[in-house]
Amino acid sequence: MQVAIITGAGGGIGLATARQLHAMGMAIVGIGRSEDKLAALEREIDDPDRVVTLSIDIAADEAPQAIVRLALERFGRIDFLINNAGLGSPKPLHETDDASLDLFLGVMLRAPFRLARDAITHMQPGSGVVNVTSTFAVVGGRRGGAYSAAKGGLTALTLHMACEYGAQGIRSNCVAPGVTVTDMVKHRLEDKAFKRMNTEMTPAPRLGTVDDVASTIAFLCSTGAEHINGQTIVVDGGWSTTKYLSPDAVNAG
Repeated sequence: MQVAIITGAGGGIGLATARQLHAMGMAIVGIGRSEDKLAALEREIDDPDRVVTLSIDIAADEAPQAIVRLALERFGRIDFLINNAGLGSPKPLHETDDASLDLFLGVMLRAPFRLARDAITHMQPGSGVVNVTSTFAVVGGRRGGAYSAAKGGLTALTLHMACEYGAQGIRSNCVAPGVTVTDMVKHRLEDKAFKRMNTEMTPAPRLGTVDDVASTIAFLCSTGAEHINGQTIVVDGGWSTTKYLSPDAVNAG
């Protein structure tokens, strides 16, 4: 039985990924900060033999060892690490203070780095790491600031890992979501300009869902992706790769 560690597993993309990987037959080690959300994950999947959770701040110094120890004590192996935990609502460079910079880099670059460092020594051929980045690590974006810096660094880390450990049969890839309807994003969709920028510039007829992203992560953890290494798969409906404008936007006077 394969074992997947998923950070940010209490909701959004992490929860959807836990559901999909469990449906593929994997055991799930779900990591998050909210005990209530993790308890809800356990109730929803309802399989205590294949699901264990840990409430911890992934940026804490002791977090990597605690997470890896739990996976090994409970299931005896680690096959996949999904670094998904993140923060939203960044500010532009000139509005970002040092505390915010440290927070974003700590959660979305330092923590994945340290967890991968501890987990990868226990991985065998056929295993892999999936780092959830962002379209802001692929193209420039307004208000990216520390968020863009962290996600861009995570992309570079992924490329290093793909090169360093690929010959051992350990693959490393990124999944870069565009705007995805999650609790973290819903409030931003109330901003008319933000919503228009993402709906009227996306050729897909809808915004992305957590299952869109989770399905891509699940594919990268499947045998069908055994020859995919060092790649970023963007899940954004074509937003970052086209110059699409909706008819309404084109004809706006």
